[in-house]
Amino acid sequence: MWLKALHLIAMVTWFAGLFYLPRLFVYHAMSDDTLSRERFKVMERKLYWGITTPGMILTLIFGIWMLIDYAWVSYGHSGWLHAKLALLVGLILYHVQCGRWLKLFKEDRNRRGHVYYRWMNEIPVLFLVGIILLAVLKPF
Repeated sequence: MWLKALHLIAMVTWFAGLFYLPRLFVYHAMSDDTLSRERFKVMERKLYWGITTPGMILTLIFGIWMLIDYAWVSYGHSGWLHAKLALLVGLILYHVQCGRWLKLFKEDRNRRGHVYYRWMNEIPVLFLVGIILLAVLKPF
């Protein structure tokens, strides 16, 4: 149970970052003064590299550990686990995309408006709902 608890703590940390980072991109895209843009760059970098990415890494470490210890033996042929892992791959790709947006903002090369990032801010919710429902309900 300790392993599962650590996995969940890391997952909550990862999602907290994925929920807040695109919100910072919204505000950054709306900012029109140098001081604000520079402040957002610092906040985005610290959130991505100091909280979100470590949360992802720890989530993956504890999740793989659980797969090795017992989940794959117990559920390796279950469709819900494969679906959850597929959603996890999508979430990792979303995380990487956030890193690309971070780089664009850092280099003052962002060309997208705040509305785009408002929509992108909703994507982690879809992953969260899907992953939690699959893990808890194990529907197939």
